Amino acid sequence: MTTTHAVTEETPAPAVRREALHFALRNGKLVAGLVVVVVFLAAAVVGPMTISYGPNDYVGPAMASPSGEYWFGTTTFGQDVFAQFVYGLRSTFLVGVLGGGLAALIGMAVGFTAGYRGGLVDEVLNMLTNIVLVLPALVVLLVANAYLGVRSIGVQALFIGLTSWPWAARAIRAQTFSLRSRDFVDLARLSGVRTPRIIVREIAPNMSSYLFMTFILLFGGAVLVAASLDFIGLGPTQGVSLGLMLNNAARWSALQLGMWWWFVPPGAGITAVVGALYVMNVGLDEVFNPKLREM
Repeated sequence: MTTTHAVTEETPAPAVRREALHFALRNGKLVAGLVVVVVFLAAAVVGPMTISYGPNDYVGPAMASPSGEYWFGTTTFGQDVFAQFVYGLRSTFLVGVLGGGLAALIGMAVGFTAGYRGGLVDEVLNMLTNIVLVLPALVVLLVANAYLGVRSIGVQALFIGLTSWPWAARAIRAQTFSLRSRDFVDLARLSGVRTPRIIVREIAPNMSSYLFMTFILLFGGAVLVAASLDFIGLGPTQGVSLGLMLNNAARWSALQLGMWWWFVPPGAGITAVVGALYVMNVGLDEVFNPKLREM
């Protein structure tokens, strides 16, 4: 987990935003990662609209190599690999947003509360965080998914979010500890402002960059976990995903049959999206942390 410095009360927010934007537009890692994510996101949104059939429909000759008609070729059953790929990208981004977003919300709620309140509240929440942290998350996900009769992207994202928040909570708790004793927080407390409002209006905005970077890491982690579950056959029972494409390619011997076009696109898609997210995170760290900026 990379870290960044929280914005202090002495620095005007508009000036900080202008400075961050200035360095963001000049950071090669951030720009390159963002371009890759935007390209794949556009393919996930627009791609399915350009296809008149479903991803699992039998539309062409079996085992056809890539061509002008079937850009990514077809499977052993005559399914269009490109159609499966763009629909799979949509599932990938959806599970990343839902799973990563839920983990971020839980992590922020626990981290902010524990870091600001301290005392017994902090001890209880810290104990809960440690319990979830030491649980073998992947094993829990495997067992839960194996016993579910009908699995969906929403259910998968729910379990991922419920098991991947602890490290974020601990990181946010540490940042909150360092901010709760600042003058602007003391002033709000003396003015009678309630705790939730202090957290939302005073503390959270001063670590917004840190929270955004945390969400990016949780997003990438959710995508990887979902792809792992899909690959071993514990993904959604309906629809298609990139991990499920890899599962089907392995099950029907695509590698042995030389059908590289069946397993290369989903594998490259997962690698590109997750890799771009982590490169973006490194770039954001350089933007928000003056010590790491490349002048």
